[in-house]
Amino acid sequence: MLIMGIDPGIAISGYGIISGKQNDCSVIEYGVIKTFPGLKMPYRLKKIYEGYTELLQKYKPDAVAVEELFFNKNAKTIISVGQARGAALLAAALSNIEVFEYTPLQVKQAVVGYGRADKLQVQQMIKMFFNLDKLPKPDDAADALAVALCHMNSYKIQKIIDGKGF
Repeated sequence: MLIMGIDPGIAISGYGIISGKQNDCSVIEYGVIKTFPGLKMPYRLKKIYEGYTELLQKYKPDAVAVEELFFNKNAKTIISVGQARGAALLAAALSNIEVFEYTPLQVKQAVVGYGRADKLQVQQMIKMFFNLDKLPKPDDAADALAVALCHMNSYKIQKIIDGKGF
């Protein structure tokens, strides 16, 4: 199973692609899609959409897992991140790939075992779990790998519950 995890953002949107079979999971690729503040919002969203569309066409994942928004005191930030998230969701939907959504609390709980873990703890656990040589950076990419891993674990558990194995 191939899963793309997405940590949406307007300036930096992280992605991580993992492959998993039974108890064997590996990182295929991770990185970020960057946009710049000087660019008008429609063009920033276009860049994010096109970046995800390109990745989806290249890797053809079985599922896309996206981090849900968390409450932020800055309304402008939450709106722009929501728009970036929408661009990523649209890219997946138009590629006919099923989308799964997880809260930051669910992702951290699944990866670190503690829902209030900080960014460094998430990076360290991702490095350890996937046996990477170095911490995945930037943290947006590590978060995207964590979202993908959260879905992989959730998928495995659901298959076991359904009696279908993994």
